[in-house]
Amino acid sequence: MKKIILPALLALASLAAHAQTPCPAAGAVISIGLGSTVTSGVEITSNTTWTSNNIYLLDGFVYVNSGVTLTIQPGTIIKGSLSNKGALIIRQGGMLIADGTPTQPIVFTSNQPAGSRAPGDWGGLIIVGRAPANLPAVTNVEGGVVATFGGPSANQPADNSGIIRYVRIEYPGVAFLPNSEINGLTLCGVGSGTTIDHVQVTGSGDDSFEWFGGTVNAKYLISLAGTDDDFDTDNGYSGRVQYGLSLRDPRRGDIATGGVSNGFESDNDATGTNNAPQTSAVFANMSVFMPTTPAAATPFANANAALIRRNSAQSIFNSVFAGRPFGLELNSGASGNTQSNAQSGLLAFQNNVLAGYSPRAARATGGALAGFSINAFVGANNDTTRTVAGLGLNADNFAFESNCPANRQCAPAFNLPAASLLNTGAAFTNAKLTGAGNGGPNSTFDVVTYRGAFGATNWATGWVNFNPQITCYNVAGQTLATREVANAPLQALSVSPNPTDGAAATLGFDVTRATTATVRVVDMMGRQVATVLNAGKLAAGPQRLSLPATLAPGVYVATVATGDTVQSVRFVVTK
Repeated sequence: MKKIILPALLALASLAAHAQTPCPAAGAVISIGLGSTVTSGVEITSNTTWTSNNIYLLDGFVYVNSGVTLTIQPGTIIKGSLSNKGALIIRQGGMLIADGTPTQPIVFTSNQPAGSRAPGDWGGLIIVGRAPANLPAVTNVEGGVVATFGGPSANQPADNSGIIRYVRIEYPGVAFLPNSEINGLTLCGVGSGTTIDHVQVTGSGDDSFEWFGGTVNAKYLISLAGTDDDFDTDNGYSGRVQYGLSLRDPRRGDIATGGVSNGFESDNDATGTNNAPQTSAVFANMSVFMPTTPAAATPFANANAALIRRNSAQSIFNSVFAGRPFGLELNSGASGNTQSNAQSGLLAFQNNVLAGYSPRAARATGGALAGFSINAFVGANNDTTRTVAGLGLNADNFAFESNCPANRQCAPAFNLPAASLLNTGAAFTNAKLTGAGNGGPNSTFDVVTYRGAFGATNWATGWVNFNPQITCYNVAGQTLATREVANAPLQALSVSPNPTDGAAATLGFDVTRATTATVRVVDMMGRQVATVLNAGKLAAGPQRLSLPATLAPGVYVATVATGDTVQSVRFVVTK
Protein backbone atom coordinates (compact mmCIF):
# COMPACT_ATOMS: atom_id res chain seq x y z
CA MET A 1 0.00 0.00 0.00
CA LYS A 2 2.99 2.30 0.45
CA LYS A 3 5.23 4.02 -2.03
CA ILE A 4 7.90 1.60 -3.15
CA ILE A 5 11.34 2.54 -4.39
CA LEU A 6 12.82 -0.60 -5.90
CA PRO A 7 16.13 -1.29 -4.16
CA ALA A 8 19.43 -1.64 -5.96
CA LEU A 9 20.72 -3.69 -3.09
CA LEU A 10 22.92 -6.72 -2.92
CA ALA A 11 20.25 -8.55 -4.88
CA LEU A 12 22.00 -7.13 -7.91
CA ALA A 13 24.49 -9.92 -7.46
CA SER A 14 21.94 -12.58 -8.20
CA LEU A 15 20.64 -10.63 -11.19
CA ALA A 16 24.03 -9.97 -12.69
CA ALA A 17 25.17 -13.51 -12.03
CA HIS A 18 22.87 -14.79 -14.72
CA ALA A 19 23.54 -12.17 -17.37
CA GLN A 20 24.91 -14.88 -19.68
CA THR A 21 22.05 -17.34 -19.12
CA PRO A 22 21.72 -19.39 -22.32
CA CYS A 23 18.09 -19.71 -23.38
CA PRO A 24 16.60 -21.04 -26.58
CA ALA A 25 15.62 -18.37 -29.07
CA ALA A 26 12.23 -16.91 -28.25
CA GLY A 27 9.39 -18.24 -30.33
CA ALA A 28 6.29 -16.38 -31.44
CA VAL A 29 4.51 -14.45 -28.70
CA ILE A 30 0.87 -13.40 -28.82
CA SER A 31 0.61 -9.80 -27.67
CA ILE A 32 -2.52 -8.77 -25.74
CA GLY A 33 -2.93 -5.06 -25.01
CA LEU A 34 -2.67 -1.60 -26.51
CA GLY A 35 1.12 -1.53 -26.40
CA SER A 36 1.04 1.54 -24.15
CA THR A 37 0.57 2.56 -20.53
CA VAL A 38 -2.93 3.91 -21.11
CA THR A 39 -4.91 2.70 -18.10
CA SER A 40 -8.09 2.06 -20.10
CA GLY A 41 -6.16 -0.78 -21.71
CA VAL A 42 -7.79 -3.43 -23.85
CA GLU A 43 -11.01 -5.23 -22.88
CA ILE A 44 -11.80 -8.92 -23.40
CA THR A 45 -15.50 -8.91 -24.17
CA SER A 46 -16.21 -12.54 -25.11
CA ASN A 47 -15.23 -15.89 -23.63
CA THR A 48 -11.59 -16.55 -24.44
CA THR A 49 -9.09 -19.38 -23.93
CA TRP A 50 -5.31 -18.99 -23.77
CA THR A 51 -3.59 -22.25 -24.68
CA SER A 52 -0.35 -23.80 -23.48
CA ASN A 53 1.10 -24.10 -26.99
CA ASN A 54 1.42 -20.29 -27.06
CA ILE A 55 3.24 -17.68 -24.97
CA TYR A 56 1.22 -14.53 -24.24
CA LEU A 57 2.42 -10.99 -23.53
CA LEU A 58 0.36 -8.58 -21.43
CA ASP A 59 1.38 -5.45 -23.36
CA GLY A 60 -0.42 -2.95 -21.15
CA PHE A 61 -3.55 -3.24 -19.00
CA VAL A 62 -5.83 -6.13 -20.03
CA TYR A 63 -9.36 -6.32 -18.61
CA VAL A 64 -11.83 -9.20 -18.49
CA ASN A 65 -15.29 -7.64 -18.46
CA SER A 66 -18.43 -8.62 -16.60
CA GLY A 67 -20.09 -11.76 -17.93
CA VAL A 68 -16.88 -12.91 -19.65
CA THR A 69 -14.69 -15.90 -18.75
CA LEU A 70 -10.98 -16.05 -19.53
CA THR A 71 -9.71 -19.64 -19.37
CA ILE A 72 -5.96 -20.31 -19.21
CA GLN A 73 -4.81 -23.84 -19.88
CA PRO A 74 -2.38 -25.65 -17.54
CA GLY A 75 1.25 -25.03 -18.45
CA THR A 76 0.59 -21.69 -20.16
CA ILE A 77 3.22 -18.91 -19.89
CA ILE A 78 2.01 -15.30 -19.69
CA LYS A 79 4.62 -12.53 -19.63
CA GLY A 80 4.13 -8.92 -18.56
CA SER A 81 5.58 -5.96 -20.39
CA LEU A 82 7.98 -3.76 -18.41
CA SER A 83 7.75 -0.69 -20.66
CA ASN A 84 3.96 -0.78 -20.87
CA LYS A 85 3.32 -2.06 -17.34
CA GLY A 86 1.33 -5.11 -18.32
CA ALA A 87 -1.37 -6.31 -15.92
CA LEU A 88 -4.39 -8.63 -15.99
CA ILE A 89 -7.53 -7.34 -14.30
CA ILE A 90 -10.72 -9.37 -13.80
CA ARG A 91 -13.54 -6.87 -13.29
CA GLN A 92 -16.66 -7.44 -11.19
CA GLY A 93 -18.74 -10.14 -12.85
CA GLY A 94 -15.82 -11.40 -14.90
CA MET A 95 -14.25 -14.78 -14.30
CA LEU A 96 -10.74 -16.23 -14.54
CA ILE A 97 -10.27 -19.99 -14.82
CA ALA A 98 -6.53 -20.41 -14.30
CA ASP A 99 -6.55 -24.03 -13.18
CA GLY A 100 -3.03 -25.40 -13.44
CA THR A 101 -1.79 -28.76 -12.23
CA PRO A 102 1.06 -29.92 -9.97
CA THR A 103 3.12 -30.82 -13.03
CA GLN A 104 1.94 -27.99 -15.31
CA PRO A 105 1.45 -24.81 -13.33
CA ILE A 106 0.36 -21.62 -15.04
CA VAL A 107 3.11 -19.00 -14.93
CA PHE A 108 2.78 -15.22 -15.03
CA THR A 109 6.28 -13.80 -15.25
CA SER A 110 8.52 -10.96 -16.38
CA ASN A 111 9.19 -10.37 -20.06
CA GLN A 112 12.81 -9.60 -19.22
CA PRO A 113 15.42 -12.22 -20.14
CA ALA A 114 16.70 -14.74 -17.62
CA GLY A 115 19.25 -13.05 -15.40
CA SER A 116 17.75 -9.55 -15.82
CA ARG A 117 14.48 -9.86 -13.92
CA ALA A 118 13.60 -7.64 -10.98
CA PRO A 119 10.64 -6.71 -8.73
CA GLY A 120 8.16 -4.48 -10.52
CA ASP A 121 8.91 -5.76 -14.03
CA TRP A 122 5.18 -5.78 -14.77
CA GLY A 123 1.87 -5.14 -13.06
CA GLY A 124 0.34 -8.25 -11.58
CA LEU A 125 -2.93 -10.13 -11.32
CA ILE A 126 -5.98 -8.27 -9.97
CA ILE A 127 -9.32 -9.94 -9.22
CA VAL A 128 -12.33 -7.73 -8.43
CA GLY A 129 -15.55 -9.19 -7.03
CA ARG A 130 -18.90 -8.24 -5.55
CA ALA A 131 -18.38 -9.47 -2.00
CA PRO A 132 -18.69 -6.95 0.85
CA ALA A 133 -16.01 -4.45 1.80
CA ASN A 134 -16.23 -1.78 4.49
CA LEU A 135 -16.10 1.01 1.91
CA PRO A 136 -19.36 3.01 2.02
CA ALA A 137 -18.84 4.29 -1.52
CA VAL A 138 -17.73 2.57 -4.70
CA THR A 139 -13.92 2.76 -4.74
CA ASN A 140 -11.28 2.57 -7.44
CA VAL A 141 -8.81 -0.29 -7.28
CA GLU A 142 -5.36 1.01 -6.38
CA GLY A 143 -2.63 1.11 -9.00
CA GLY A 144 -4.38 3.33 -11.56
CA VAL A 145 -6.71 0.49 -12.56
CA VAL A 146 -10.05 1.22 -14.26
CA ALA A 147 -12.10 -1.04 -12.00
CA THR A 148 -14.17 -0.48 -8.86
CA PHE A 149 -15.35 -2.42 -5.80
CA GLY A 150 -17.13 -1.77 -2.53
CA GLY A 151 -20.17 0.37 -1.92
CA PRO A 152 -23.74 -0.76 -1.16
CA SER A 153 -24.02 -3.00 -4.23
CA ALA A 154 -21.09 -5.14 -3.04
CA ASN A 155 -23.37 -7.49 -1.09
CA GLN A 156 -22.68 -10.97 -2.49
CA PRO A 157 -20.43 -12.82 -0.03
CA ALA A 158 -20.54 -16.04 -2.11
CA ASP A 159 -19.60 -14.28 -5.34
CA ASN A 160 -17.52 -16.41 -7.70
CA SER A 161 -14.63 -14.91 -9.69
CA GLY A 162 -13.28 -18.28 -10.86
CA ILE A 163 -10.32 -20.53 -10.06
CA ILE A 164 -6.67 -19.64 -9.40
CA ARG A 165 -4.91 -22.92 -8.70
CA TYR A 166 -1.31 -24.02 -9.25
CA VAL A 167 -0.30 -20.57 -10.45
CA ARG A 168 3.03 -18.73 -10.19
CA ILE A 169 3.26 -14.92 -10.35
CA GLU A 170 6.86 -13.74 -10.76
CA TYR A 171 8.40 -10.21 -10.50
CA PRO A 172 5.12 -8.21 -10.50
CA GLY A 173 4.32 -5.09 -8.48
CA VAL A 174 4.96 -2.17 -10.80
CA ALA A 175 4.58 1.32 -9.35
CA PHE A 176 2.17 2.75 -11.91
CA LEU A 177 1.87 6.05 -10.04
CA PRO A 178 3.57 7.42 -6.89
CA ASN A 179 1.92 5.78 -3.86
CA SER A 180 -0.24 3.69 -6.18
CA GLU A 181 1.22 0.26 -6.83
CA ILE A 182 -0.03 -3.04 -8.09
CA ASN A 183 0.63 -6.08 -5.90
CA GLY A 184 1.46 -9.63 -6.90
CA LEU A 185 -2.07 -10.95 -6.37
CA THR A 186 -4.61 -8.26 -5.50
CA LEU A 187 -8.05 -9.43 -4.36
CA CYS A 188 -10.71 -6.72 -4.11
CA GLY A 189 -14.09 -7.79 -2.74
CA VAL A 190 -13.55 -11.36 -3.95
CA GLY A 191 -16.23 -13.78 -2.76
CA SER A 192 -16.09 -17.21 -1.15
CA GLY A 193 -17.29 -18.92 -4.33
CA THR A 194 -13.82 -18.28 -5.79
CA THR A 195 -11.17 -21.01 -5.50
CA ILE A 196 -7.62 -19.93 -4.61
CA ASP A 197 -4.99 -22.50 -3.70
CA HIS A 198 -1.40 -23.33 -4.58
CA VAL A 199 -0.34 -19.82 -5.60
CA GLN A 200 3.26 -18.54 -5.48
CA VAL A 201 4.22 -14.87 -5.75
CA THR A 202 7.95 -14.21 -6.23
CA GLY A 203 9.81 -10.90 -6.19
CA SER A 204 6.81 -8.58 -5.98
CA GLY A 205 7.63 -4.88 -6.04
CA ASP A 206 4.87 -4.20 -3.49
CA ASP A 207 2.88 -6.67 -1.37
CA SER A 208 2.83 -10.30 -2.46
CA PHE A 209 -0.81 -10.93 -1.51
CA GLU A 210 -3.29 -8.22 -0.58
CA TRP A 211 -6.96 -8.58 0.23
CA PHE A 212 -9.25 -5.52 0.15
CA GLY A 213 -12.45 -6.72 1.75
CA GLY A 214 -14.12 -9.85 0.50
CA THR A 215 -14.74 -13.32 1.87
CA VAL A 216 -12.59 -15.55 -0.32
CA ASN A 217 -10.72 -18.43 1.33
CA ALA A 218 -7.30 -19.69 0.30
CA LYS A 219 -4.81 -22.48 0.95
CA TYR A 220 -1.18 -23.17 0.06
CA LEU A 221 0.20 -19.69 -0.60
CA ILE A 222 3.89 -18.80 -1.03
CA SER A 223 5.39 -15.33 -0.82
CA LEU A 224 9.03 -15.47 -1.93
CA ALA A 225 11.56 -12.60 -1.78
CA GLY A 226 8.96 -9.84 -1.88
CA THR A 227 9.58 -6.13 -1.36
CA ASP A 228 6.86 -4.84 0.96
CA ASP A 229 4.47 -7.00 3.02
CA ASP A 230 3.81 -10.68 2.38
CA PHE A 231 0.16 -10.95 3.47
CA ASP A 232 -1.76 -7.66 3.70
CA THR A 233 -5.44 -7.47 4.72
CA ASP A 234 -7.71 -4.41 4.61
CA ASN A 235 -11.25 -3.07 4.30
CA GLY A 236 -13.12 -5.84 6.07
CA TYR A 237 -11.52 -8.98 4.63
CA SER A 238 -13.07 -11.91 6.49
CA GLY A 239 -11.83 -15.01 4.67
CA ARG A 240 -9.96 -18.03 5.99
CA VAL A 241 -6.41 -18.90 4.90
CA GLN A 242 -4.51 -22.07 5.80
CA TYR A 243 -0.97 -23.13 4.87
CA GLY A 244 1.14 -20.16 3.82
CA LEU A 245 4.88 -19.64 3.51
CA SER A 246 6.74 -16.34 3.54
CA LEU A 247 10.44 -16.55 2.74
CA ARG A 248 12.21 -13.19 2.56
CA ASP A 249 15.46 -11.95 1.09
CA PRO A 250 16.85 -9.74 3.89
CA ARG A 251 18.49 -7.48 1.31
CA ARG A 252 15.20 -6.55 -0.39
CA GLY A 253 12.61 -4.36 1.27
CA ASP A 254 10.41 -1.27 1.09
CA ILE A 255 12.93 1.58 1.27
CA ALA A 256 10.43 4.40 0.87
CA THR A 257 10.56 7.01 3.64
CA GLY A 258 9.61 5.20 6.82
CA GLY A 259 9.11 2.01 4.85
CA VAL A 260 8.72 -1.20 6.83
CA SER A 261 8.51 -4.68 5.34
CA ASN A 262 6.28 -6.87 7.50
CA GLY A 263 5.17 -10.47 7.19
CA PHE A 264 1.53 -9.71 7.96
CA GLU A 265 0.05 -6.23 7.86
CA SER A 266 -3.61 -5.78 8.71
CA ASP A 267 -5.93 -2.75 8.96
CA ASN A 268 -9.66 -2.37 9.30
CA ASP A 269 -9.23 0.55 6.95
CA ALA A 270 -6.70 3.30 6.32
CA THR A 271 -7.75 5.37 9.34
CA GLY A 272 -8.89 2.68 11.77
CA THR A 273 -12.61 3.46 11.73
CA ASN A 274 -15.39 1.21 13.00
CA ASN A 275 -16.71 0.66 9.47
CA ALA A 276 -18.30 -2.74 9.00
CA PRO A 277 -17.62 -5.43 8.12
CA GLN A 278 -14.53 -5.40 10.30
CA THR A 279 -11.33 -6.97 9.05
CA SER A 280 -11.55 -10.36 10.75
CA ALA A 281 -9.58 -12.76 8.59
CA VAL A 282 -8.34 -15.97 10.22
CA PHE A 283 -4.97 -17.44 9.26
CA ALA A 284 -3.74 -20.85 10.38
CA ASN A 285 -0.55 -22.84 9.76
CA MET A 286 1.59 -20.06 8.38
CA SER A 287 5.43 -20.07 8.26
CA VAL A 288 6.94 -16.58 8.15
CA PHE A 289 10.71 -16.79 7.78
CA MET A 290 13.54 -14.36 7.13
CA PRO A 291 17.20 -15.44 7.21
CA THR A 292 19.44 -13.53 9.60
CA THR A 293 22.29 -13.49 7.07
CA PRO A 294 23.24 -11.57 5.06
CA ALA A 295 22.65 -8.43 7.09
CA ALA A 296 19.11 -7.11 6.82
CA ALA A 297 18.38 -3.97 4.81
CA THR A 298 17.05 -0.83 6.46
CA PRO A 299 13.33 -1.61 5.90
CA PHE A 300 13.65 -4.51 8.34
CA ALA A 301 15.08 -2.45 11.23
CA ASN A 302 11.60 -1.89 12.67
CA ALA A 303 9.78 -4.71 10.94
CA ASN A 304 7.37 -7.23 12.43
CA ALA A 305 6.48 -10.79 11.64
CA ALA A 306 2.88 -9.61 12.09
CA LEU A 307 1.60 -6.04 12.40
CA ILE A 308 -2.10 -5.79 13.29
CA ARG A 309 -3.30 -2.22 13.57
CA ARG A 310 -6.00 0.37 12.85
CA ASN A 311 -8.85 -1.51 14.52
CA SER A 312 -8.27 -4.79 12.71
CA ALA A 313 -9.50 -7.99 14.34
CA GLN A 314 -7.41 -10.42 12.32
CA SER A 315 -6.43 -13.67 14.05
CA ILE A 316 -3.48 -16.05 13.58
CA PHE A 317 -3.23 -19.63 14.87
CA ASN A 318 -0.79 -22.55 14.79
CA SER A 319 1.95 -20.65 12.96
CA VAL A 320 5.71 -20.16 13.23
CA PHE A 321 7.66 -16.92 12.90
CA ALA A 322 11.43 -16.37 12.66
CA GLY A 323 13.53 -13.40 11.58
CA ARG A 324 12.82 -9.64 11.79
CA PRO A 325 13.44 -7.75 15.06
CA PHE A 326 9.87 -7.96 16.34
CA GLY A 327 7.27 -10.72 16.39
CA LEU A 328 3.74 -9.42 16.90
CA GLU A 329 2.91 -5.71 17.05
CA LEU A 330 -0.55 -4.50 18.01
CA ASN A 331 -0.78 -0.85 16.99
CA SER A 332 -3.85 1.07 18.10
CA GLY A 333 -2.97 4.63 17.23
CA ALA A 334 -4.39 6.91 19.90
CA SER A 335 -7.64 5.00 20.38
CA GLY A 336 -6.47 1.70 21.80
CA ASN A 337 -8.96 -0.08 19.54
CA THR A 338 -6.66 -2.85 18.28
CA GLN A 339 -5.66 -3.73 21.84
CA SER A 340 -9.34 -3.66 22.75
CA ASN A 341 -10.04 -6.20 20.01
CA ALA A 342 -7.37 -8.45 21.53
CA GLN A 343 -8.70 -7.97 25.03
CA SER A 344 -12.26 -8.86 24.00
CA GLY A 345 -11.27 -11.89 21.95
CA LEU A 346 -12.21 -10.43 18.59
CA LEU A 347 -8.50 -10.69 17.73
CA ALA A 348 -6.77 -13.96 18.65
CA PHE A 349 -3.12 -15.00 18.48
CA GLN A 350 -2.71 -18.55 19.76
CA ASN A 351 -0.56 -21.69 19.54
CA ASN A 352 2.15 -19.88 17.60
CA VAL A 353 5.93 -20.17 17.91
CA LEU A 354 7.97 -16.95 17.76
CA ALA A 355 11.61 -18.00 17.54
CA GLY A 356 14.72 -15.94 18.13
CA TYR A 357 13.14 -12.49 18.33
CA SER A 358 15.28 -9.62 19.50
CA PRO A 359 14.60 -7.15 20.98
CA ARG A 360 11.00 -8.31 21.58
CA ALA A 361 8.63 -11.07 20.59
CA ALA A 362 5.66 -8.72 21.05
CA ARG A 363 4.93 -5.04 21.53
CA ALA A 364 1.91 -2.78 21.84
CA THR A 365 2.20 0.67 20.31
CA GLY A 366 -0.07 3.68 20.14
CA GLY A 367 -2.54 4.49 22.87
CA ALA A 368 -2.44 2.34 25.98
CA LEU A 369 -5.50 0.38 27.07
CA ALA A 370 -6.17 0.00 30.77
CA GLY A 371 -5.82 -3.57 31.94
CA PHE A 372 -4.18 -4.84 28.75
CA SER A 373 -0.71 -6.40 28.78
CA ILE A 374 0.81 -7.41 25.47
CA ASN A 375 3.24 -9.75 27.23
CA ALA A 376 0.40 -11.52 29.01
CA PHE A 377 -1.65 -11.67 25.81
CA VAL A 378 1.12 -13.32 23.82
CA GLY A 379 2.68 -15.30 26.63
CA ALA A 380 -0.54 -17.03 27.64
CA ASN A 381 -0.99 -19.13 24.51
CA ASN A 382 2.23 -18.94 22.46
CA ASP A 383 5.83 -20.15 22.64
CA THR A 384 8.36 -17.29 22.64
CA THR A 385 11.31 -19.13 24.19
CA ARG A 386 12.80 -20.92 21.18
CA THR A 387 15.83 -20.13 19.08
CA VAL A 388 15.64 -20.50 15.31
CA ALA A 389 18.04 -23.45 15.51
CA GLY A 390 15.82 -24.96 18.18
CA LEU A 391 12.96 -25.30 15.71
CA GLY A 392 14.74 -28.28 14.18
CA LEU A 393 14.12 -27.29 10.56
CA ASN A 394 15.95 -28.72 7.58
CA ALA A 395 19.16 -26.83 6.87
CA ASP A 396 18.11 -25.78 3.36
CA ASN A 397 14.87 -24.01 4.28
CA PHE A 398 16.33 -20.63 3.31
CA ALA A 399 17.65 -21.81 -0.09
CA PHE A 400 16.28 -19.70 -2.93
CA GLU A 401 17.50 -17.82 -5.98
CA SER A 402 21.33 -17.63 -5.70
CA ASN A 403 21.34 -18.40 -1.98
CA CYS A 404 21.53 -22.19 -2.12
CA PRO A 405 24.53 -23.33 -0.06
CA ALA A 406 22.86 -26.51 1.15
CA ASN A 407 20.80 -27.45 -1.89
CA ARG A 408 22.06 -26.40 -5.30
CA GLN A 409 18.73 -27.23 -6.87
CA CYS A 410 17.06 -24.41 -4.95
CA ALA A 411 14.33 -26.81 -3.87
CA PRO A 412 14.12 -26.48 -0.08
CA ALA A 413 12.79 -29.46 1.87
CA PHE A 414 10.13 -27.86 4.07
CA ASN A 415 8.70 -31.12 5.37
CA LEU A 416 9.41 -31.29 9.09
CA PRO A 417 12.10 -33.59 10.46
CA ALA A 418 10.72 -36.08 12.97
CA ALA A 419 12.51 -34.32 15.83
CA SER A 420 11.15 -30.82 15.10
CA LEU A 421 9.11 -29.34 17.93
CA LEU A 422 6.71 -27.98 15.29
CA ASN A 423 5.27 -31.45 14.69
CA THR A 424 2.98 -30.94 17.67
CA GLY A 425 1.22 -28.12 19.48
CA ALA A 426 -1.49 -27.11 17.02
CA ALA A 427 -5.02 -26.70 18.33
CA PHE A 428 -8.32 -26.08 16.55
CA THR A 429 -10.56 -25.49 19.54
CA ASN A 430 -11.02 -21.73 19.28
CA ALA A 431 -14.45 -20.76 17.98
CA LYS A 432 -12.80 -18.83 15.15
CA LEU A 433 -11.62 -22.18 13.79
CA THR A 434 -14.70 -24.25 14.52
CA GLY A 435 -17.64 -21.90 14.98
CA ALA A 436 -20.36 -20.55 12.73
CA GLY A 437 -19.10 -19.26 9.40
CA ASN A 438 -16.06 -21.51 9.30
CA GLY A 439 -17.74 -24.61 7.92
CA GLY A 440 -19.13 -25.35 4.50
CA PRO A 441 -17.63 -25.76 1.03
CA ASN A 442 -14.20 -24.24 0.46
CA SER A 443 -13.93 -22.86 3.98
CA THR A 444 -13.25 -25.69 6.45
CA PHE A 445 -9.87 -25.69 8.16
CA ASP A 446 -7.97 -28.96 8.08
CA VAL A 447 -7.35 -30.19 11.62
CA VAL A 448 -3.65 -31.04 11.85
CA THR A 449 -1.22 -31.54 14.73
CA TYR A 450 1.68 -29.45 13.41
CA ARG A 451 2.40 -25.74 13.60
CA GLY A 452 3.54 -23.82 10.55
CA ALA A 453 2.75 -24.48 6.92
CA PHE A 454 4.30 -27.93 6.61
CA GLY A 455 4.04 -31.28 8.32
CA ALA A 456 5.50 -34.53 7.04
CA THR A 457 4.72 -33.61 3.42
CA ASN A 458 6.35 -30.83 1.42
CA TRP A 459 3.49 -29.44 -0.66
CA ALA A 460 5.93 -26.94 -2.27
CA THR A 461 7.31 -29.66 -4.52
CA GLY A 462 7.08 -29.75 -8.29
CA TRP A 463 4.89 -26.75 -9.08
CA VAL A 464 6.99 -24.19 -7.14
CA ASN A 465 10.05 -22.40 -8.52
CA PHE A 466 12.52 -21.13 -5.91
CA ASN A 467 14.92 -19.84 -8.56
CA PRO A 468 12.88 -18.19 -11.34
CA GLN A 469 15.66 -15.71 -12.08
CA ILE A 470 17.44 -18.31 -14.21
CA THR A 471 14.43 -20.08 -15.71
CA CYS A 472 14.08 -19.83 -19.47
CA TYR A 473 10.50 -19.06 -20.46
CA ASN A 474 11.02 -18.98 -24.21
CA VAL A 475 9.47 -22.37 -25.01
CA ALA A 476 5.71 -22.70 -24.71
CA GLY A 477 4.57 -25.16 -22.06
CA GLN A 478 7.94 -25.54 -20.35
CA THR A 479 7.24 -24.05 -16.94
CA LEU A 480 8.62 -26.43 -14.31
CA ALA A 481 11.89 -25.40 -12.69
CA THR A 482 12.15 -28.77 -10.93
CA ARG A 483 12.00 -30.62 -14.24
CA GLU A 484 14.70 -28.40 -15.72
CA VAL A 485 16.97 -28.80 -12.71
CA ALA A 486 16.45 -32.54 -12.48
CA ASN A 487 17.54 -32.96 -16.09
CA ALA A 488 20.39 -30.45 -15.89
CA PRO A 489 23.95 -31.78 -16.25
CA LEU A 490 25.21 -29.52 -13.47
CA GLN A 491 24.69 -30.19 -9.76
CA ALA A 492 26.08 -29.28 -6.32
CA LEU A 493 27.85 -26.01 -7.11
CA SER A 494 30.00 -24.63 -4.27
CA VAL A 495 33.03 -22.48 -3.48
CA SER A 496 35.53 -23.68 -0.89
CA PRO A 497 36.59 -22.12 1.37
CA ASN A 498 33.90 -19.48 1.57
CA PRO A 499 34.74 -16.81 2.75
CA THR A 500 38.17 -17.06 1.19
CA ASP A 501 41.35 -15.01 1.19
CA GLY A 502 41.38 -15.54 -2.56
CA ALA A 503 44.65 -17.44 -2.72
CA ALA A 504 43.28 -20.98 -2.85
CA ALA A 505 39.56 -20.77 -3.58
CA THR A 506 38.11 -23.66 -5.56
CA LEU A 507 34.87 -23.84 -7.49
CA GLY A 508 33.45 -27.35 -7.30
CA PHE A 509 30.50 -28.99 -9.01
CA ASP A 510 29.31 -32.31 -10.39
CA VAL A 511 28.60 -32.99 -14.06
CA THR A 512 26.03 -35.75 -14.58
CA ARG A 513 26.76 -36.10 -18.31
CA ALA A 514 29.38 -34.74 -20.67
CA THR A 515 28.74 -31.13 -21.54
CA THR A 516 30.30 -27.84 -22.61
CA ALA A 517 30.44 -25.07 -20.02
CA THR A 518 31.51 -21.45 -19.59
CA VAL A 519 32.53 -20.31 -16.12
CA ARG A 520 32.62 -16.62 -15.24
CA VAL A 521 33.03 -14.42 -12.16
CA VAL A 522 31.11 -11.14 -11.83
CA ASP A 523 31.29 -8.45 -9.15
CA MET A 524 28.46 -6.76 -7.26
CA MET A 525 27.88 -4.28 -10.07
CA GLY A 526 27.41 -7.07 -12.58
CA ARG A 527 30.77 -6.49 -14.24
CA GLN A 528 32.58 -9.55 -15.48
CA VAL A 529 35.94 -9.74 -13.73
CA ALA A 530 37.20 -13.12 -14.88
CA THR A 531 36.56 -15.96 -17.31
CA VAL A 532 37.63 -19.21 -15.69
CA LEU A 533 36.54 -21.48 -18.54
CA ASN A 534 35.32 -20.50 -22.01
CA ALA A 535 33.20 -23.15 -23.78
CA GLY A 536 35.30 -25.88 -22.25
CA LYS A 537 34.40 -29.54 -22.64
CA LEU A 538 33.71 -31.34 -19.36
CA ALA A 539 33.44 -35.08 -18.85
CA ALA A 540 30.91 -36.56 -16.46
CA GLY A 541 32.04 -36.55 -12.84
CA PRO A 542 33.26 -34.10 -10.19
CA GLN A 543 34.92 -30.87 -11.37
CA ARG A 544 37.31 -28.60 -9.45
CA LEU A 545 38.37 -25.25 -10.92
CA SER A 546 40.67 -22.69 -9.30
CA LEU A 547 39.21 -19.22 -8.94
CA PRO A 548 41.45 -16.18 -9.61
CA ALA A 549 43.83 -15.35 -6.77
CA THR A 550 43.87 -11.68 -7.78
CA LEU A 551 40.32 -10.75 -6.74
CA ALA A 552 40.05 -7.68 -4.53
CA PRO A 553 38.10 -7.94 -1.25
CA GLY A 554 34.38 -8.04 -1.90
CA VAL A 555 31.36 -10.16 -2.82
CA TYR A 556 31.35 -12.06 -6.11
CA VAL A 557 29.19 -14.54 -7.97
CA ALA A 558 30.58 -17.47 -9.95
CA THR A 559 28.34 -18.85 -12.69
CA VAL A 560 28.58 -22.06 -14.67
CA ALA A 561 26.54 -21.96 -17.89
CA THR A 562 25.88 -25.01 -20.03
CA GLY A 563 23.72 -25.25 -23.11
CA ASP A 564 20.50 -25.72 -21.19
CA THR A 565 20.96 -24.32 -17.69
CA VAL A 566 22.96 -21.95 -15.52
CA GLN A 567 23.87 -22.28 -11.85
CA SER A 568 25.53 -19.71 -9.64
CA VAL A 569 27.05 -19.37 -6.20
CA ARG A 570 27.93 -16.29 -4.19
CA PHE A 571 31.29 -16.09 -2.43
CA VAL A 572 33.22 -13.56 -0.37
CA VAL A 573 36.88 -12.55 -0.67
CA THR A 574 38.24 -11.15 2.58
CA LYS A 575 41.93 -10.49 1.98
